[in-house]
Amino acid sequence: MRLIGLAVVLALNLMLPPAGEAQPAGKTARMGSLLFGPAPSPEELARLNSSPFWQAMKDLGWVYGRNIVVERRYGESADQLRAAAAELVRLKVDVLFAPTGGLAKLLQLETKTTPIVVGSSGSDLVAGGLVANLARPGGNLTGVQVLHAALIPKKLEFLQALVPNLSQIAVLTEDVSASLTLQYEQGLAAAARTLSLKVHTVTVHGPGEFAAAFLRMKKNRDQRLLVLASPFSILHRNQIAELAAKHRIVAIYENEVAVEAGGLMSYGANRSEIAHRGAAFVDKILRGAKPADPISPSSNPPSSG
Repeated sequence: MRLIGLAVVLALNLMLPPAGEAQPAGKTARMGSLLFGPAPSPEELARLNSSPFWQAMKDLGWVYGRNIVVERRYGESADQLRAAAAELVRLKVDVLFAPTGGLAKLLQLETKTTPIVVGSSGSDLVAGGLVANLARPGGNLTGVQVLHAALIPKKLEFLQALVPNLSQIAVLTEDVSASLTLQYEQGLAAAARTLSLKVHTVTVHGPGEFAAAFLRMKKNRDQRLLVLASPFSILHRNQIAELAAKHRIVAIYENEVAVEAGGLMSYGANRSEIAHRGAAFVDKILRGAKPADPISPSSNPPSSG
């Protein structure tokens, strides 16, 4: 199996605060970022610093290492991440950044005052109690909410088209970082009923269980696989893609980085666009806007002094 190009759908609800005063001339902004996974190598860190998010920040006038620095903290379990979140809050940075709603919630448990920006929340921020509503968040958190669950029916349709005349689908889940992402059960069950599909859920509890998980799929004669997006599945995307190819299981992913790792296809929101939107929030906060403020679509670069 190799790549199949698919159109990418962007499904976002945006809460963007209005512009405030520009960043004081000569001051270096400090951002704290909470991330799932091990601390990266120097090579991985260099790639991280040239990611779409940091390209977008540069377009807004924020140059990494020049007028903005980042304190990153990592964790691979709930306890590690909670400790990392507490450490970031103690550093008293100007803004906290979390890639997912679950990570943002860990930060919000530690502070109700430091501004928090969610880069891409697949979970419902209102239902999760992180914000009052999307138009007026009302607290110290703002950001981007991505409608991942709404895309599940289309993903199942793609799989059904590629491998027709089958009545079941495997779904790969995990319980390592599941609490940090959206729980898909209701949307998945409804979509499966509509398409008359049976769902075979395979759950892993750590990276060492992927091989056995795919053997269970093979034994169950699963030929189609939906890989639910989570920090854990993205971290181990290479292993998942390799095993899917080895067992000739047609798999669809949510994030295009899985396809870049050798996966067959992905269908989800445009990652570059999400990064630009997340950067716009950080930019606004650093220029004095409040997370509780209502929508404003514009964003201007900070003053250079």
